[in-house]
Amino acid sequence: MMNRQAEAPIPTAFGGFTMVAYADSPDERMPHLAFVADGFDPAQQPVAVRIHSECMTGDVFGSRRCDCGEQLHTALQLAAEKKGVVIYLRQEGRGIGLINKLKAYNLQDLGLNTAEANTHLGFDVDARQYDCAIRILQDLGIQAVELITNNPEKVEALKRSPIQVLGRIPVVIPPQADSKAYLQTKQDLMGHLLGL
Repeated sequence: MMNRQAEAPIPTAFGGFTMVAYADSPDERMPHLAFVADGFDPAQQPVAVRIHSECMTGDVFGSRRCDCGEQLHTALQLAAEKKGVVIYLRQEGRGIGLINKLKAYNLQDLGLNTAEANTHLGFDVDARQYDCAIRILQDLGIQAVELITNNPEKVEALKRSPIQVLGRIPVVIPPQADSKAYLQTKQDLMGHLLGL
């Protein structure tokens, strides 16, 4: 059973947060994280929540192949303003891991889209799961959310849980030359609400 293992205040460029680490064991080196904005009050529902899956290339190194880092920064800013929460799930590359994500990038450079690259490597188009996020929301006392997302699958995953989804806050990042084809695939094949 995943539990709260440690927490500490983390001042950021977007505002003050408390980072809470969740894992099955206190020895886990890659825990899931919740960034809880200063002033967060679970009694005030719905809570603005972003469920963000790790993207080391975009989140940490600013890769232009995707919009993940920009989505994360926008979500942190919104969470700070709305006294909400950003949940950071350790499921890199839509659940296939960093090594396979780099292999998928090479396949994309040969002409496959992101969905085709994942299936060519033997994975689902999107292997992410959101059970851990639901557990974190429950631990934080959150019963209703405004979900910061463009992904209707995240909305549906939460609707199948005890958490109420009372609204959606879009976080659309204008495409760059290097990310346009990727974002078009997300919209056309995965149903993301990007308005491209």
